Amino acid sequence: MPLLETKNLTKVFEVGFVRRRRIVAVDKVSFVINEGEVVSLVGESGSGKTTTARMILRLLPPTEGSILFEGKDVWRDLNNHRDVVEYWRKVHAVFQDPYASYNPFYTIDRVLRQAIKLINVEPNSSEGEKLLREALIYVGLQPEEVLGKYPHQLSGGQRQRIMIARCWLLKPKLIIADEPVSMIDASLRGAIVELFMRMRDDYKTSIIFITHDLGLAYYVSDRIFVMYKGKIVDEGSPDELLRNPKHEYTKKLLESVPTLYRKWVLQ
Repeated sequence: MPLLETKNLTKVFEVGFVRRRRIVAVDKVSFVINEGEVVSLVGESGSGKTTTARMILRLLPPTEGSILFEGKDVWRDLNNHRDVVEYWRKVHAVFQDPYASYNPFYTIDRVLRQAIKLINVEPNSSEGEKLLREALIYVGLQPEEVLGKYPHQLSGGQRQRIMIARCWLLKPKLIIADEPVSMIDASLRGAIVELFMRMRDDYKTSIIFITHDLGLAYYVSDRIFVMYKGKIVDEGSPDELLRNPKHEYTKKLLESVPTLYRKWVLQ
């Protein structure tokens, strides 16, 4: 049984006051994700990839279709608040803008202590303090340098590492990483990506990378799904897509991948 499966997932928005229009943001999207697998949803802005992620995260209800996680429909079979909280512990997100993930009026300690509570450990206990420090060290941060700081006092890379430290505390089965390095300095992007890969290797965490960068998707993914106008128009392993793109949009995306990089891969 796959860890996650979407079946004909569809989201339709109705816009306008006088003359209402229907916009199909996600159109009958179906795919599966297995344990320990890294899958990328690739597409330009407006392709439907983030809307798909929001439905999986149970932040936006689908218009049609279903999302099965460990065999349960996440919109029909989670019947109470406790079930939903447990789902969010198992399916966790790291978003594009790390600053937006924090309340600017609290120190960064808060997001980590909240995660410790979710695993039923008292944050201020010796065990909680130990876990907090271990999480920061896991992602390459010195606790003394970041604890007690407010979000604006840290760099974007540090803020994103702390969100990955939160994932380490929760040990989710699935991480949805929505453009997690697009607002990070280029010099730090590789280190952030490597942290996700380490989570996959150490804990068999499955990861959905949402990105517009086909080069990044090639580097991190076991499989890639190309989204265009709400539909999955191409899919396959990174090598399959690079060597034999089926859809014109995929070919267009490949043109943005540096020529030398493509030649090296195709050798």
